[in-house]
Amino acid sequence: MASKLTNEEEEFVKALIKANIPKNVGKALAYLAPRGEITSVEVEGSTGLRQPEVSIAMQELRNRGWVSKRDIKKEGKGRPVHYYKLTKPLESILEEIIKSEEQKIENIRQNIENIKKYIDLFKKPA
Repeated sequence: MASKLTNEEEEFVKALIKANIPKNVGKALAYLAPRGEITSVEVEGSTGLRQPEVSIAMQELRNRGWVSKRDIKKEGKGRPVHYYKLTKPLESILEEIIKSEEQKIENIRQNIENIKKYIDLFKKPA
């Protein structure tokens, strides 16, 4: 039986959500990061996500270039087992997220300065 997300991992998921990482993607990343290579079934059992949610979350992580997938064919019939692992250290992934958050802050600062230009323009004469 796969282990559940720890309290620390749950807190990590909350921080990722605040950084606009979808909840399911955050859960998958939080579970995967400290565990090396895992199966999609492990992610399901440990995060409370359903199989389609795991597939979508892992596809998003793969699209970001953070996770790779390999398939192991089962003996006999049936679908292959999907194995996932990080393609780069978690620290690098977090640096990408931080850089994105810092860019948002800079965009907000620039927009505030832009809006300030209009204060005098729309002032009514006293």
